[in-house]
Amino acid sequence: MTEAGEPVTALLELRDVHKSFDAVWALRGVSLELHAGEVHALAGENGAGKSTVVRVIGGEHQPDAGELLLDGEPHRFAGPRDAQRHGIAVIHQEPTQFPDLTVAENVFMGRQPLRSGRRIDRAAMRRRTAELFDSLGVPIDPDRVTRGLSIADQQIIEIAKSLAADARIIVMDEPTAALSTVEVQRLFRVARRLAEGGAALLFISHRLEELEELCERVTVLRDGELVTTAPMADLDRDGLVRSMVGRAVEVLFPDRTAEPGDEGLVVDGLTRTGVFHDVSFTVRRGEIVGLAGLVGSGRSEVARAIFGVDGRDAGAVTVDGRPLRAGDPRAAIAAGLAMVPEDRREQGLILDLSIERNATLPRLSAVSRWGLMNPGRERSVAGEWTRRLGVRLRRLTDPVATLSGGNQQKVVLGKWLATEPAVLIVDEPTRGIDVGAKVEVHALLADLAARGIAVLMISSELSEVLGMADRVLVMHEGRLTAELDRAEATEETVMHAATGRDAT
Repeated sequence: MTEAGEPVTALLELRDVHKSFDAVWALRGVSLELHAGEVHALAGENGAGKSTVVRVIGGEHQPDAGELLLDGEPHRFAGPRDAQRHGIAVIHQEPTQFPDLTVAENVFMGRQPLRSGRRIDRAAMRRRTAELFDSLGVPIDPDRVTRGLSIADQQIIEIAKSLAADARIIVMDEPTAALSTVEVQRLFRVARRLAEGGAALLFISHRLEELEELCERVTVLRDGELVTTAPMADLDRDGLVRSMVGRAVEVLFPDRTAEPGDEGLVVDGLTRTGVFHDVSFTVRRGEIVGLAGLVGSGRSEVARAIFGVDGRDAGAVTVDGRPLRAGDPRAAIAAGLAMVPEDRREQGLILDLSIERNATLPRLSAVSRWGLMNPGRERSVAGEWTRRLGVRLRRLTDPVATLSGGNQQKVVLGKWLATEPAVLIVDEPTRGIDVGAKVEVHALLADLAARGIAVLMISSELSEVLGMADRVLVMHEGRLTAELDRAEATEETVMHAATGRDAT
């Protein structure tokens, strides 16, 4: 808007856009305006149409009806590259990088600086990449190969890509899903600088507090239709949730009282050289223990070593008093340990397999006989858990890759919850899941604990840790720095311990 309050032409506008796939309407009459200097929120449950809006803006999909306008003029993108040439950058929920190329090569893919003879100027590329990361406050080596980088670092690379493209319209689709509080605040500073420089940002997140903190206006979708566009200040939390889910959500975290039983999981002196050192803790049956810390603190690495995905150099792990061999996930599963990993696409799913097959992989013996699959039993087990978690799907036989990111996460949760484990490790259990589904997942975790299961929960959302955990363990640079009971655990005490300061 101008200083005089006069209306200005939107950098990008969707006007009465419709989009269908086969006989299913993904968007029906959606309108949206993105203005220079503004961060605009797009909210809604999984399956509401947010991803389709992103793909229309990014040139992946063409509207069946309605129009897209750039600077007030109708435009039809020939594809994603055409959208990029017109100053549009899309940061998708899942990082899309070439794992065997360097960070700098990924950042400048398709737009490498050239020397004479059209040779790539690698020195300039590395220098510019380093400058971008300096502006983000992230110490990532431009010459490092991206394979093995954390999801948080991969997401930062995606952000750097958009900055390298000098985009004026930037779509951020769940960019904070794998970031801790500190990284989120750093991203917000970058987003505000971009807006102050005249860019228009569309920001998508299931974390409502992020929308409230960062965004000036919000557009809410439900079942592919526009519910409202309003100034963020005009919608309180309850009103925003009600617009998204069509009903009131009374309690995000269930009211529960833990009744801890015997020790379900015991970790003693767990060490992996250069990653974490002398980590010891217990999780009792019937309690939820939160494992907190900044990205890079070693939280996920400890979980992977416990489950046996990664090896360990020292220490012991027992489940219900039964010692686990190092580096043996099959033995861990047999002992009653289950783990929902942080990266669902790389570690939690086989994307080309069906939804029902993914949902039953840990329980093949329960859906087969004499080595032969029982399709009816497989469908029954998969159907039960997809219904309980509210997975939005067309057919159980569809590839799991066809689901939205949030629904894929629900499938990963469901397949491990179906094993009814003695100990459940959940790494970012609600990453990429909308507020309605979060309530369901939190209730499920509380129910599992009430049934006597020991739950170790890792989350970058501090509010989730504080709302769900009976005790909070905090890590900093590979070491446990604090163990806090529910009464002691506050945002201040956890962050002090997570940054290496005394928790007191």
